[in-house]
Amino acid sequence: MSAPVSAVRFGGVAAASFTVVFDTHVVAEAPPGAVGPVDVTVVTPGGTSAPAGYTRVGLPAV
Repeated sequence: MSAPVSAVRFGGVAAASFTVVFDTHVVAEAPPGAVGPVDVTVVTPGGTSAPAGYTRVGLPAV
């Protein structure tokens, strides 16, 4: 089993909440932010992961 996750960050801002589903699968609620790409990292006692890309999208037009 991997180290416990202490935080998930979207561009340096902590996720509102997250759940570790498997050692290789984390579900996180993205915090509010500007539309566009942002790096996501996972923090454990062993260090911070390499960034993974995530793209925020705008609200749908009604």
